[in-house]
Amino acid sequence: MASKAPPRPSTGIVVAATAASVVGLVLLVAVGSAIDRVLLIPPLAASAALIYGAPALPLSQPRSVIGGQLLSALTGFVVLWIAGDSVWASAVAGGLALGVMQIARTPHSPAAATAVIVVATEPDALVFLPLLLLATVILVLVGVAAGRASAKSSYPAYWW
Repeated sequence: MASKAPPRPSTGIVVAATAASVVGLVLLVAVGSAIDRVLLIPPLAASAALIYGAPALPLSQPRSVIGGQLLSALTGFVVLWIAGDSVWASAVAGGLALGVMQIARTPHSPAAATAVIVVATEPDALVFLPLLLLATVILVLVGVAAGRASAKSSYPAYWW
């Protein structure tokens, strides 16, 4: 019986997506080191996987990557403010982030984890939000560059 899994991408697509992912994530580390701040948080690795590995999906578009991450972080800060930093509050923040993203039409599944991280780690919002914005913009710009370098990809499908 044949597998119902999607076909394996061509070697060229795998190499290009992997290279873009490595470049994007290493760039987050480099910029973070230069400004003495952490830019690479785990949900951003998942964001990179979507941007570079599935660039046509709505979840991968700049509106969803940047907007979804920022709205989810804000959701986390609201939950933190109301409920504190418990594991229960983290779970609520992750779940509420989905609803917020759906209402805003910015679906980006890795961003739900960002809401959880905000509640669990209690970062300073005035520091965290601009750094998150910077990190998501870097990932999107690497996606744009990778899309322009590839004849098979035209990322993004739409900006807003």
